[in-house]
Amino acid sequence: MARIAGVDIPKHKRGVISLTYIFGIGKSRAKQILETANVSEDTKVSDWTDEEIGNIREAVGAFTIEGELRTEVQLNIKRLMDIGCYRGIRHRSGLPLRGQRTKNNSRTRKGRRKTVANKKKATK
Repeated sequence: MARIAGVDIPKHKRGVISLTYIFGIGKSRAKQILETANVSEDTKVSDWTDEEIGNIREAVGAFTIEGELRTEVQLNIKRLMDIGCYRGIRHRSGLPLRGQRTKNNSRTRKGRRKTVANKKKATK
């Protein structure tokens, strides 16, 4: 396995796909990195030379990735919570932020269902 930015990337996959294992690098940024490093997108990681890996490490170093990016994201969320804006309040209470309905869905954010006693509808 090649080690780039502290992450072991899989060696039996194409370069574009394996670079996406690094937090902060998606498919388009991976293509951009390989283009900057003069490495073919179709070449598998196991076929990269030491020189190509060095060029890729340099190209990756130009971006904010991994721990640095995670810290930045957490600080942004903390800032929203501190100023008390709508998104910050939704983060604080663990509810969806972007206008989704919460009556039936949003189980990912809300967690497992908590049964509330006497919540049945009254019949006429």
